Amino acid sequence: MKPVVPDMPASPPPPCQSGTLLAFDFGTRRIGVAVGDWETRLAHPLEVIDAQDNATRFHRIAALISEWRALALVVGLPRSMRGAEHELSRRARRFANQLHGRFGLAVQLVDERLTSFDADLRLREAGVKGGARKGLDDALAAQRILQDLLDRHPHEPAQP
Repeated sequence: MKPVVPDMPASPPPPCQSGTLLAFDFGTRRIGVAVGDWETRLAHPLEVIDAQDNATRFHRIAALISEWRALALVVGLPRSMRGAEHELSRRARRFANQLHGRFGLAVQLVDERLTSFDADLRLREAGVKGGARKGLDDALAAQRILQDLLDRHPHEPAQP
């Protein structure tokens, strides 16, 4: 089993890597989820897990991993604008380690600075009002986290 990567990956996955990725915008109340794959290199917002207890969160994550047949997971790592980590960073790292431990999948941490701001801005521009943005922005932030990862690594076709 691959260990959790302490930071952004230094190199793309092996050329034989293909398949679906699930990404998470971790929060203490809600977790935004996005799905994407190496073939299309496109990420899509999927849903928001709105639960504080781990049992409910991990039950839903297990169902998503099974449903989408995810091969790897991505977790946004919150940092200050200067790159410093803080309490939510520590909690996101812990969440990534729990995902790896429970599901045995590789987990990559990706810097998520400004993803929530970007998601909120996109929803405002689309005319989505106040309370309706809550939750939607979490799934859009997860999409941005995953899309950033997919864009950073050129796609290499799967080997036969």
